[in-house]
Amino acid sequence: MNEKYVIGLDYGSDSARAVIVNALTGKILATSVKNYPRWTKGLYCDPVSSRYRQHPQDYIDVLEATVKDALSLAPAGTAENVVGIAFDTTGSTPAFTDATGAPLALLPEFAENPNAMFILWKDHTAIREATEINTLSREWDTDYTAYEGGIYSSEWFWAKALHVLREDKAIREKAYSIVEYCEWLPALITGVKKSDNIVRSRCANGHKAMWHEKWGGLPSEEFLVALDPLLAGFRARLFDKTETADKPVGKLSEEWAERLGLSTDVVVAGGAFDCHMGAVGANITPHTFVRVIGTSTCDIMVSSYEEMEHKLVRGICGQVDGSVIPGMIGLEAGQSGFGDIYAWFKRVLEFPLKSVIGETSLIDGDTKDRVIAEAMDRIIPALTREAEKIPVSESTIIATDWMNGRRTPDANQLLKGAITGLTLASDAPRIFRALVEATAFGSKAIVDRFRSEGIRIDSVIGIGGIALKSPFVMQTLSDVLDMSIKVCKTDQACALGAAMFAATAAGIYDKVEDAQQTMNSGFACEYHPDPDRAEAYRELYDKYVKLGRFTEKESITCSSL
Repeated sequence: MNEKYVIGLDYGSDSARAVIVNALTGKILATSVKNYPRWTKGLYCDPVSSRYRQHPQDYIDVLEATVKDALSLAPAGTAENVVGIAFDTTGSTPAFTDATGAPLALLPEFAENPNAMFILWKDHTAIREATEINTLSREWDTDYTAYEGGIYSSEWFWAKALHVLREDKAIREKAYSIVEYCEWLPALITGVKKSDNIVRSRCANGHKAMWHEKWGGLPSEEFLVALDPLLAGFRARLFDKTETADKPVGKLSEEWAERLGLSTDVVVAGGAFDCHMGAVGANITPHTFVRVIGTSTCDIMVSSYEEMEHKLVRGICGQVDGSVIPGMIGLEAGQSGFGDIYAWFKRVLEFPLKSVIGETSLIDGDTKDRVIAEAMDRIIPALTREAEKIPVSESTIIATDWMNGRRTPDANQLLKGAITGLTLASDAPRIFRALVEATAFGSKAIVDRFRSEGIRIDSVIGIGGIALKSPFVMQTLSDVLDMSIKVCKTDQACALGAAMFAATAAGIYDKVEDAQQTMNSGFACEYHPDPDRAEAYRELYDKYVKLGRFTEKESITCSSL
């Protein structure tokens, strides 16, 4: 067997997946998906306070399970010919570590402490800290938020770290350093035993930790101490340099080679965020707007140095040299809620199923459970069928997509969602249609911001489960944007992108673009805007903007009371 295989590992919000890919053709041989066991039980999270934490042991458990399972599904002899492995993860998802680089939750005394765990991207407990970072940045000689859209978010590295330090004395006393999820996993399987030796991600730190070569890396010690003396010393124990994900960070340690059933010759690539590697997996090129559509969205673009010269795009999630494709500037935006908004409405409608049918004595327990489960599975498909029948001219309900705050444009996690225009005739399908339109309007706001800042967008690519499975959502998005949208053929674009980085790090390709050309999956379909609906949505979008301005003004007024 002369084939060369690579493994792409995609760690999402609820689960992780491993794909085994033929590095010479891009063919996916096997895929395995596993849910995080503790996360699935809702452990360590408190949605009411917007606290979302994940235990590092969850990540370890699914790593071993997905790789072994995928290898068992692949042809005999595959494991012996795996040459590279790479991770993408959610982000910003940091955790405090000890001097060995181990997340504190892996230590017995911190095993059940949520503050010792990875702080998931959607955790919004650090709104106060983000506000303080923004205030200080505007007063400081150097605006460290300049390359992060000019607004620091509670979803990001320093805000989360400071919040935990303020909240937890035990963490303050034990913490040596901080690591991003996408950095820790490569360090774990290459046998790194010292925090100082962890290879740091250009993607993670450029977009979320205010790292930039212009000011010598991370924000200065003086800035961090002025923010809060609790941050004193962390900068010196972190890093000055970062690396792009196409470079190897090492090879599999003996322990992990044995645990995964692979050899110690397997090259481990640098880590990056899921949406950035997903954009590579979707074959991103300059002037292409790639939408990674899931519970939230992450929007990625790449641009040449020449086109980005002297441009600072306001209100996005950063512009970073090499965060997507080395040799280009990567730009990130996104929505804090997309599929999560549909899931919220589904949960509202599930209430009578669980609380009324769930307590009935008219049917036996097993039948009752099956009826409830079947009904819950059918809610979104049924809403979709009915919502599709409603003409745009009857879309009198207007909603905003800020139920989990706003990521872009202009991050503000204090914002709440709003629905207006309700009447006694407003039924569930009409409300659902308004929510779908709201997520599309939020997408248009991002496109409009890029264009107003001089960023050219010629085409749109959608990836992720919603892009592949919901024609209604995608057609609405196409109509609102008034642009055609291609949908990536594979449902594992992020993992495929990770596999492309693994192949590049292993030396099969000289650069990521070469891996893209050979390994991309192509497109499953393309949506085209309907001219009449696009015209109608322009008027509705204006109403969305007005509603947004009103609710944002009110939120500012209420927060100051």
